[in-house]
Amino acid sequence: MKPHPLFKYLYIDDFSATPKYYQLANSIVQSIVDGKLQQDDILPSINEVSYAFEISRDTAEKAYKHLKSIGVLGSVPGKGYYVQNTRLGQPFRILLLFNKLSEHKKIIYDSFAEKLGEHANIDFFIYNSDFSLFKKLLSEKAGDYTHVVVLPHFRERWEHVDEVLNAVPKEKLVLLDKKLKGVTGEYAAVYENFREDIYDALEQMKERLQRYGTIKLIYPDNTYYPAEIQEGFISFCQTYAFPYAVVSDVSQETVSAGNVYLNIREGDLVALMEKIIAQGLQVGRDIGLISYNETPLKKFLLNGITTISTDFRAMGEMAAQTILDRSKAQIEVPFRVNLRPSL
Repeated sequence: MKPHPLFKYLYIDDFSATPKYYQLANSIVQSIVDGKLQQDDILPSINEVSYAFEISRDTAEKAYKHLKSIGVLGSVPGKGYYVQNTRLGQPFRILLLFNKLSEHKKIIYDSFAEKLGEHANIDFFIYNSDFSLFKKLLSEKAGDYTHVVVLPHFRERWEHVDEVLNAVPKEKLVLLDKKLKGVTGEYAAVYENFREDIYDALEQMKERLQRYGTIKLIYPDNTYYPAEIQEGFISFCQTYAFPYAVVSDVSQETVSAGNVYLNIREGDLVALMEKIIAQGLQVGRDIGLISYNETPLKKFLLNGITTISTDFRAMGEMAAQTILDRSKAQIEVPFRVNLRPSL
């Protein structure tokens, strides 16, 4: 059977973190925008799409139903789906690059996509904090998009990141989470001020911190977390004469009463909790616990863990708004203290 002519314009990238149904829907929309699909054109059947892209019927059907729900496609029982609306305008095509997918990064993605809604097609990739993969994705794909949104965290080779990002036209570039000194020109950014944020947060908790002896920051060696976090922590402790320590390996730490711990990584929080529970210490009385980055579960762990955190939902919404406004604004994201019984 002769393949449907539309297949030459549709695409699914198996390496993309964007759900396949959404990729398929995006490529259909792009085909309409590019004039490859006209009003009332009949689309391939769900079975044809499933076979051509080696995806489930449910995935193909979900893409069609999504486009029908937003008025792009119509359907006739027994005949299938057809193009109902070609007056779509030029949607934004966005290449979204995250170093990894965690609970708080999912919040950023969800709020970003929700804010943009039907105004954008988003292709989402995870580069696993690997600079080589990041560079490859940008060099191969950036030219196909109206915007390139990057959350830049890497295990190594930071000295080359600015060169790669400076090759992206600044009207396309949106930096998330942190600004990079070597990136020049006018571009949009929605960022954290790591040094000042942690200093101000600890200042807000100063009275509660005074109940404890030493404040200990769990800050692993060779981490992609910004050094400014450690700098802001040390600056606060020195300013207010708090005894402090920086612990690089929580597995070697002997947890004892009278200390308060501030962890950065989720895995270290689990290790701390195991040690605290094993020694029968009561969090919030014998020992203090503060966790970096708010996630819904932390409201309930150990009757509530105190967090200091960027407003990740606001970060996603603010990044989307810069795209909708075609703005090159650089905006600092709110940083919040969520006091709970663990401190």
